[in-house]
Amino acid sequence: MSSNWTDKIPAAARAYLDANRLDEVECIIPDLPGISRGKAVPAAKWERQQFFHLPNSIFFQTITGEWAEAAGDDGFLEPDMTLRPDLATASAAPWAADGTLQVIHDAFDQKGRPIECAPRNVLKRVVDLFKAEGWTPVVAPEMEFYLVARHADPAKPIEPMLGRTGRPAAARQAYSMSAVDDYGPVIDDIYEFAEIQGIEIDGITQEGGAGQLEINLRHGDPVKLADEVFYFKRLIREAALKHDCFATFMAKPIEGEPGSAMHIHHSVTDEKGRNLFNGPQGGETDAFFHFIGGLQEHMPSVIAVIAPYVNSYRRYVRNYAAPINLEWGRDNRTTGLRVPISDPSARRIENRLAGMDCNPYLCIAASLACGYLGMKNEIWPDKRFEGDAYKAKEAIPQGLRQALDLFDAAKEIHEVLGPDFARVYSIVKRTENDEFLQVISPWEREHLLLNV
Repeated sequence: MSSNWTDKIPAAARAYLDANRLDEVECIIPDLPGISRGKAVPAAKWERQQFFHLPNSIFFQTITGEWAEAAGDDGFLEPDMTLRPDLATASAAPWAADGTLQVIHDAFDQKGRPIECAPRNVLKRVVDLFKAEGWTPVVAPEMEFYLVARHADPAKPIEPMLGRTGRPAAARQAYSMSAVDDYGPVIDDIYEFAEIQGIEIDGITQEGGAGQLEINLRHGDPVKLADEVFYFKRLIREAALKHDCFATFMAKPIEGEPGSAMHIHHSVTDEKGRNLFNGPQGGETDAFFHFIGGLQEHMPSVIAVIAPYVNSYRRYVRNYAAPINLEWGRDNRTTGLRVPISDPSARRIENRLAGMDCNPYLCIAASLACGYLGMKNEIWPDKRFEGDAYKAKEAIPQGLRQALDLFDAAKEIHEVLGPDFARVYSIVKRTENDEFLQVISPWEREHLLLNV
């Protein structure tokens, strides 16, 4: 590392180092599920190293820690990747006992080529395709999650956390300030950690589920925003643990409660920073409609990426706060694709389909890939939907296996996301699905044991 590396890190990280002696640097990289992998390095060693190595097999693991046969023709040799730091991602770990920085790394093979199945590289590939056309994608994620009681027994249902009243967090209290106050100490630490890390929160609200919150982030560069969601998941978990509860980003953690989504707002600017969805007179442009058309055309093929687990599909329930269609509408939360109320200069398209259990890099990449193909191929959307879109035709695969079949057939999407990523992703997810099928659920034991 160069002697002046601290000059290249964000201001928030420099401020943290001014107040804390640096003891350790966490060299991290997101894997396919979005789990942080890497090494913790003493600060003195960090300042001497330019890169470090990890085997490429970290991208072949399922969520259970098993290995999928995704190594390719050469076999499971586990060659080392070269991981290089992106100093712009340096961020404090304010929950650590000693001064600790986190730094996200990018993965390259031994010839210096980006590892195609690394999630951050997948998103960068899609952003570069936009930029080759003179377009710059802009996104703003919304993160929903639950604060739940400590949970050590997977055989038992997940329960809401206890609030300051000593009662379980209330359900059906969307936008209630009293509900937010009930777990105020956790939220206070989320705000404090975010400020130390230099992450700007646009707002926190109570959602409809018991202990369910939503955090909105400011719009910006897709890679930077994916980095923030990646960091935010850990931040929120750490804040919850300080107060004897868990934060969960499962798509559907509690039976009978709404699921958790990661809605993504999209716009695209030209080389002068002008919103391509906004015409000279403030009207909607062809690019606006083509982006929607691309989402309608290609979203079924990437549902396996934005809804990556068997639990993800429990969220897609008619009349239950998650869209099950690919209709688009203006200020209509029953449609999968919503155009929010805004000034013309801030015109954007909200993709409401993704679950919060997604990998943020892959989810944003998949959504952008659909819009990119719509703009490139000038795909026109269906007519705007009027009324309750839960009455519209269902357009979402009913399970992970069906979603993967659609993904495997989507060769045009593969070329945007990367063919090797598509190959590895499908193998890993099919392996996970097979693992799930080996588990006998309580429902099966209760209803089948003595009745069939």
